[in-house]
Amino acid sequence: MNFTEQSVVITGAAGGIGSALTRRFLSLGAKVFAADLSQQALDALRDELGNPAAFFSAAFDISDEARCQKFAARVRDDWGVVDVLVNAAGYFPLTPFDELTYEVWRKILAINLDGPFLVTSNLLPLIKRSRAGRIVNIGSASIFAGTPEQCPYVTAKAGLIGFTRSLANVVGEHGITVNVVTPGLTATAPVKKLFPAAALAQAAQARALKREETAEDLVGAVCFLASADAAFITGQILNVDGGSTFH
Repeated sequence: MNFTEQSVVITGAAGGIGSALTRRFLSLGAKVFAADLSQQALDALRDELGNPAAFFSAAFDISDEARCQKFAARVRDDWGVVDVLVNAAGYFPLTPFDELTYEVWRKILAINLDGPFLVTSNLLPLIKRSRAGRIVNIGSASIFAGTPEQCPYVTAKAGLIGFTRSLANVVGEHGITVNVVTPGLTATAPVKKLFPAAALAQAAQARALKREETAEDLVGAVCFLASADAAFITGQILNVDGGSTFH
């Protein structure tokens, strides 16, 4: 796969999955606009990558409509076109349902469902300028079984499936594809802080491929869906969980 001269926007780009995606797209020749809530994390990623000229960054809250509009205006001024959008930002706290407040519910849905809508809708005019626009949403394999202490997160990710399918029908006339990748429990740094080691080990043993899932396990699937090789694939779920579920 070759993304030379292509422009790629990645949200949650400083996170475990987002940073792996940023590295891979840069290595394949793309220029990447890395968006994340933390400017400090973005600066650290830039330094780690060796301050490449093809790396652009912006820190903002994807659940803030005004900030999304401002970001889209900056991308328009700097690039003029977006070839690939990867909605990878996420927020996944563990909250028992009987302790769940409406405020927490709304925050989780705002980041995991409203955020992809706001980023996508504001960048869509620029994606339409691409000869073959690609939108890849990062969902979660938790939608298949339902994680007990992540009810709002699972709900949001299930909603993202519906958004993906409907949007595929909306933008297909422009040659734009929209798909979703559903990772299993992925052993990124934030996940390791949230889940005990025993839970990660148990998840690994429940898979057909009995090992931890890493962020690098996801980048090939995302890049494939963003590539010319996937030009006739849209509205689909690509489940990447090592065989925890068969879909």
